[in-house]
Amino acid sequence: MSSSSSSSSTVADLTTDRLILRAWAPGEVTAVLDGARPSHWAQDFPDEGDLVIAGLFAEHPVWLGEYGHRQIIERDSGLVVGSIGLFWPPVDGALELGYGIVPSRRGRGYAPEATRALSAFALTAPGVRTVHANVELSNPASIRVLEKAGFQRKRTDTEQNTARFVLSTAAPARE
Repeated sequence: MSSSSSSSSTVADLTTDRLILRAWAPGEVTAVLDGARPSHWAQDFPDEGDLVIAGLFAEHPVWLGEYGHRQIIERDSGLVVGSIGLFWPPVDGALELGYGIVPSRRGRGYAPEATRALSAFALTAPGVRTVHANVELSNPASIRVLEKAGFQRKRTDTEQNTARFVLSTAAPARE
C-alpha cells in the first residue's frame, strides 16, 4: 500500500495493488444525492449503502476527513466500484469501519483488499488502537471479508443476530 496525493482533495489517496481509496469530493457527494451518473462510476454505483452514507456527510463532515470515508476505485478501469469508511472520531481508541462493493464487482477480493488498506492506515491515527466492524450473521460474505482482512470475531449478539470483528495494533492484518 502506498499513499499519493489526490487531485480532488487534500486527503492523500491510499493505493493497493488493484485499488485506489480516494476521499469523496464534494461534487461526488452531490452527484450521489442528486442521482447523477458520472462516467467514472461503475454502472451499478452507488449502491444503497452509499446513498445512506452520502446523506449523512452533511451531519458528520469529519467523515470526509483524512481518516474518514473513501470511494473504492478499480485501478485498471478507473471506475468507482464501492466505498469504505471509518466513523470518526474514535471512541475509547476504537474506530468503526463500514464498506460495500457494487454487485458487478463482488467476488474479486476488492472488499478485503480495501479493508486491509484502510484499517492499517486507521491504526496509524493518533490514539487509535482498534478498528471494528459489526456484521449481520446472515451475511457470510461480509464475515469472510473481515476474516480475510485479518479481523477476529470478538463478540456475537444473538438477540441482534450480529457479530463484532476487531483488528487491533496487537493483531496486525494478514497479507
